[in-house]
Amino acid sequence: MNVLLVIILSIVEGITEFLPISSTGHMILVNNFLKIGNLRKEFMDSFLVIIQLGAILSVVVYFFKELNPFVKDKDIFKEKMILWSKIVIGVLPAVVLGLLFDDMIEEYFMDSSLIVALMLILYGIIFMFIEKVIKKSKINKFDNINYSTAFIIGIFQCLAMIPGTSRSGATIMGGLLLGLTKAVAAEFSFFLAIPTMVGATLLKIVKNGLNFTLNEWGLLLLGSFLSFIIAYLSIKWLMDYLKNKSFKVFGIYRIILGIIVLLLLL
Repeated sequence: MNVLLVIILSIVEGITEFLPISSTGHMILVNNFLKIGNLRKEFMDSFLVIIQLGAILSVVVYFFKELNPFVKDKDIFKEKMILWSKIVIGVLPAVVLGLLFDDMIEEYFMDSSLIVALMLILYGIIFMFIEKVIKKSKINKFDNINYSTAFIIGIFQCLAMIPGTSRSGATIMGGLLLGLTKAVAAEFSFFLAIPTMVGATLLKIVKNGLNFTLNEWGLLLLGSFLSFIIAYLSIKWLMDYLKNKSFKVFGIYRIILGIIVLLLLL
């Protein structure tokens, strides 16, 4: 049952990490409603964060050419380093607010299906409204993203500290409001995920340690591997989808799921 739970959670993580539907929210719902397995709460708290490293590694692999600065061409090297500097600027708000509020968020929000349901519905409505209102996007390449824009997108990312919001959804939403095309907003969201989730994992490790049994280490490796494979396929699908489709379907899905969860809670 523990292996089955890990497989299910890892698949859910891989599918939802980069779609604007909240991976953490989905894993909380699965864990709360499925009620299988007997894993320690301390392990599960770490597991739900650490397996996201597998999904983050899929970003590095998928966008390796776009992200790798170690090339012989000086102009390309400079271009990549400028992109990474914008990523660093974009992640600063999450670093500061994460350190300040992580304990409070973990205590009051991380196990709440009610919070997840409400955030799914609220941001589902907001996502649909924003896409309907925004008609023109001017920023269609990373060179045109300035540092202030990167920082503001990073502030939007912080909204996702509340489970059910969606980190990718919040950053894409911020990017669209600031004039980025859907494809560029999505890619920059993926790039921001790398330092953000690595930092979140390190923070969780510092707080909870790595006092896992051999069996728990095996479950972590299994979860990370599965989330990597599924997340890679999810990124590929989303990048193709964004070429000529809207985010409306994700907003509708969020609202329907949120309503279903509220009814189940009642």
